[in-house]
Amino acid sequence: MAPATLTISSKNYSSWSLRGWLLCRMAGLAFEEQRVSIEDPEHRQELLLLSPSVLVPRLEHGKVIVWDTLAIASYLAEIAPDSGLLPKDQAMRAHCRAVSGEMHSGFYNLRSALPMNLRIQHKSFKIFSGARPDVARIAAIWTDCLKSYGGPFLFGQPTMADAMYAPACTRFRTYAVDLDPLSEAYCERIMTWPLMVEWIEAAQAEPEELEELEVEF
Repeated sequence: MAPATLTISSKNYSSWSLRGWLLCRMAGLAFEEQRVSIEDPEHRQELLLLSPSVLVPRLEHGKVIVWDTLAIASYLAEIAPDSGLLPKDQAMRAHCRAVSGEMHSGFYNLRSALPMNLRIQHKSFKIFSGARPDVARIAAIWTDCLKSYGGPFLFGQPTMADAMYAPACTRFRTYAVDLDPLSEAYCERIMTWPLMVEWIEAAQAEPEELEELEVEF
């Protein structure tokens, strides 16, 4: 198989890097990690949501270069069709793509109000009113999927949708977001998923800090 390199930024702060990394691991792709420093002005702006462009993660696989997270998911599903990134059933595949796309293109208020930070866990946190509809919508998506397909992951077994929503689970834990029992159980499933445990341990060991995101709110 062609050599692969996944370029990511901070494991502690970058939700998009987490998604790309999970997708590659779920696809069974052997790859080397390449880090870009959070001191790089462009990537720092991305992490602080000051730039609309998302330059990482970027996957280089042989002659293929793909950088958008949803595009990475689509590419990996093509080259590893038995990986489970997309369900086998056509209707489930369409549903999986739809909820993955919704996370990819939406929930901006949630991202800005509850930035990803795996090293902090608040006992209580007042959520900005503009982010509350995003929290409710995510919980509704999870409830629909878990009731429709029986869990424990959104489509039964791990798919690209779980990779796309995994950072939301970390945000809900970091900021002590109250969830319904079904959504809370799903968060627990994701946070104890071996791939997530591996990522979180690496994130907590990172020496880099973004002072703007380390402030106690």
